Amino acid sequence: MQLFYTPNIQKTDKQIVFPKDESRHIAKVLRKKEGDILKVTNGKGSLFSAKILECSQKKCVATILKTETEKAKTYTLHLAVAPTKMNDRYEWFLEKATEIGVDEITPIICDHSERRVVKLERYNRVLQSAMKQSLHFSLPKLNEPKNFSEFMNAEIKGQKFIAHCEDELQRVSLKSKAKSGEKISILIGPEGDFSPEEIKTALANNWEAVTLGESRLRTETAAIVACHTISLINME
Repeated sequence: MQLFYTPNIQKTDKQIVFPKDESRHIAKVLRKKEGDILKVTNGKGSLFSAKILECSQKKCVATILKTETEKAKTYTLHLAVAPTKMNDRYEWFLEKATEIGVDEITPIICDHSERRVVKLERYNRVLQSAMKQSLHFSLPKLNEPKNFSEFMNAEIKGQKFIAHCEDELQRVSLKSKAKSGEKISILIGPEGDFSPEEIKTALANNWEAVTLGESRLRTETAAIVACHTISLINME
């Protein structure tokens, strides 16, 4: 199944008018024509089956035949991950986390962060592409970047974990602490890890220190391991 993404569709809509770039893709690249059936999501959990009424590179219009709703997950996962020095590694994380199942992502700027500027528009395109490729109907929420201290002041509900690499400090495995069916937030630090002050601050704000295994992982790898661990816990 090929999935298209048009964010402004409502469940009460009768037609879909595709934007010019998507219309060009449908008509010229995919060579679709009047009468063909398209599968379209609004990224909010809905899947629409729509029949093409008008198809040109400038404008593609389809009438909605059927609307389905994606089965709701029993848990939610929020990953707060420091941007990596190499931007393509962070984009890889965004892609794979979307495929596995993440609900919300916040880039966090830490004491040891080497990258402090992120391109949210580009990141959103990566998320959209990964959602369509993996046939999900819900687009992860991508938040504006926040400094670590600012993030600590935000109201975060549910289980809260910080994955750091300080062996001298007590940590438990994420798998042993995370519960199924819960709202879970996980902090993943930059190359060079969180600073001692950041770890102390997180612990003081009721974030539990966890380990993701014996290996020392890159930022993007740690984020994927955390995402997959939560996914597996919720499959049991």
